[in-house]
Formats: sequence, structure tokens, C-alpha cells
Amino acid sequence: MSDPLRLGIAGLGTVGAGVVKIVRQKSALLAERAGREITISAVAARHRDKDRGVPLSAYAWEDDPVTLATRDDVDVFVELMGGSDGPAKAATEAALKAGKDVITANKALLAHHGQALAELAEANGAVLRFEAAVAGGIPVIKALTEGLAGNEITRVMGVMNGTCNYILTRMEDGGLTYEEAFAEADALGFLEADPELDVGGIDAGHKLSLLAAIAYGTQVNFAGVELEGIGNVTIDDIRQAADMGFKIKLLGVTRMTGRGLEQSMAPCLVPAGSPLGQLQGGTNMVVLEGDQVGQIVMRGAGAGEGPTASAVMGDVMDVARGLRASTFGQPASALRATNTAQATLPAPFYLRLGLVDKPGALAKVATALGEAGVSINRMRQYDHTAATAPVLIVTHKTTRAALDKALSAMQETGVVAVRPVALRIEEV
Repeated sequence: MSDPLRLGIAGLGTVGAGVVKIVRQKSALLAERAGREITISAVAARHRDKDRGVPLSAYAWEDDPVTLATRDDVDVFVELMGGSDGPAKAATEAALKAGKDVITANKALLAHHGQALAELAEANGAVLRFEAAVAGGIPVIKALTEGLAGNEITRVMGVMNGTCNYILTRMEDGGLTYEEAFAEADALGFLEADPELDVGGIDAGHKLSLLAAIAYGTQVNFAGVELEGIGNVTIDDIRQAADMGFKIKLLGVTRMTGRGLEQSMAPCLVPAGSPLGQLQGGTNMVVLEGDQVGQIVMRGAGAGEGPTASAVMGDVMDVARGLRASTFGQPASALRATNTAQATLPAPFYLRLGLVDKPGALAKVATALGEAGVSINRMRQYDHTAATAPVLIVTHKTTRAALDKALSAMQETGVVAVRPVALRIEEV
């Protein structure tokens, strides 16, 4: 059997502690599958005396993760601290410069610095792996870089933030307002320290940008992701979408077009009976579409100690077996910069309008849509007691540009009492 693979783990939160547990509890199984022993040489975290539910006395302790990353008895630096800059970035760079392999769960770090880190890894003969950074326990990175390497990827989409899916699910199942579901998720500890990372779509946008880079052979371009969070989704939207046969999800969609790379993370409607429509709670789902395989749906836990630590250990095992692969599926020098393109592929849209309750209001809305070339598929007007009349419209396929033209014209009519809500309906 080969020499042991020695890990240095920086960050002992939920995921870091989970990795330590797997290495301790499954040492024999790991050795059998990898053909060598997996050991931990040293660890680093902010607080040495904190109880993490797993013994750490057998490992050397480093207060500075950069020192940990460059220890002689560390073969693989496992970065689980988080953050796009600061200690995580400094320690990762130090490890790669020292020729050490790096495994990380840090989507923010890679979304902002992925290209530079990939180049640094290759310049020093190291590998940089990040299965745990996207969709928790779902092996989507491996699927794209290995299993589907013979495919031209035509579309990647999915629900990539379990917290947002939990909030939207609870709004529907419990009849809760957004604020009530948000408070419930917060009380359960589901939200990031900065909740906007979750509900603003930023966390999921980081993940989408990484999948796009692999799928299309491009440099990571998080700045090109169109972001819209779920804060404007109301219980009325949830109910009325369901009434029309749809569910609302924070959906990431990326595709390559002749104009450039489309990347969007925004609330969308999906058919209620589709795999994405049936996704409940904090679960993630990624849909991959290739020219050879058609559509593949991958579903599983998107966060948590076990699933994310499992993904980290998958990368550890690949390194232990001697598998060497480029960070984003091909050499960093071959990844091309690409233009950012807004989504122009026609799609149906859901419109929620609050109209002034007077004769002719609906006719003016229909005229604005028609003059912009937007055709109405279905329309419903709901009972009301207030002065504002709620109207729900589902359009035929149209472009966002045409829809925006119609919405602008509606505002000039004087019959729109509240700001319209427009959500794309994504075909699954």
C-alpha cells in the first residue's frame, strides 16, 4: 500500500467537523477504496477550545491557516473556512504555490478568483477541486467534468440554494407570508450570517457561475450573472401560480448563445408536475442537458454536515487514487473569456397586476401588451374588496424586451395601481 495521504484541514465548522468524523470513523473503508491510508496531520480554526463534537487532540494545531497550508506533513490542504478573500484566499494561494493539492467547499472564493487560482494550481503542478462548493452532496462537478465530457452542454439549470427553496415551500404549504417563512428559516439556523447571500440569490449565483465555466469552457464570470432574489415573491404569487399549474422556484439557468453566455438566477415558474416543481424543502436539484444524453436530473441534499463532508471526501479520494484533472475540466489557459448576454430566448411569462377598479382598465392593459407584440395565453381576474383589482396573466412565448416595453406602456395608462410582478416561466 502507498504512503498515507496527509490532510491539513482549515475550518472546523459544520463541514470541517464532518470531514474529521468521516476520516476517523471510516478509516478502514477509505483505505480499501483509495489503496492508501487517509490521515489528518494538522487542523486550524479560529477558536482552539470550542467543542466540535469530535476529538482533535491527535492532530497538530495551527492558529494561522497559511502556516497549516505549507506544513511539510500536509499533502492536501482542505479549505473549509469560507469567504472570497482574507485567510481563505491567502492560505489557498500559499498551498498551491507550495505545490500542494487543494480541496475546497468555498464557492465565493472560486466565483471571484477561480481563474487565477486554476492558473496558479497548474503552474505549480497541483490540483484544485471543489465538488462540495456546488449543490452539497450532489456530484454535479464530477458529472460535468467526467461523465458528460463527451457532450456539448446545451443548458444547465437548477435549484441551488436550499434555504430559498425551504422558504418558498413553506409559504405554499403553510400559507405563510415571505416574512413569516423567512423568520422560521432564520430560527432553524438555515440562513447565512448575511441573509442576503441566500435570499438575494448571491450564494446560488456563485454556484451557477462555476457550473457555467465547466459546461462551456469559459472563465468564471460571476459578475455576468443576472441576480434577482425572492424577497418580492408574495403568498399571492405562490397561490396564483399554483392555481395556474405552476410552482415558483429560485432557478438558475445558463446557456451559451451566439451573443455570449447567459447566466440568470431569479424566481421563475416551473410546471408543478415537473421534477423541479415537485422539489420540496431544503433539497437541491440540478438539471443538465447535453446533445448526446438529453436531460439528466440530479437531486439531493444541498447542504449540511454529512452531504457536504461527503463531497469533500469524494475529492480527497480522487487525489488519493492519483486522479489529476484541471480545475474546470480543461486547462486554465484554454478557458476563454466570453461576452455576457441577457436572456433573449422567448418564453412564457407570468404577470401579476393590480389595476385601478374602473371600466376599461383591463382593455388598456391588453392594448399595451398587444402593441408590444405580447400575446395573452390565459388571464384571470380575482374577486376583491379593495379599490385595486388583482389580475393574473400568462403570456405566450415572448422576449423580456417586448414584455418590458409593454409594462412601460402600462405605467403610462394610469390604470396600474401597484408595480407589476413579471416572472419567467421556464420549460423543463
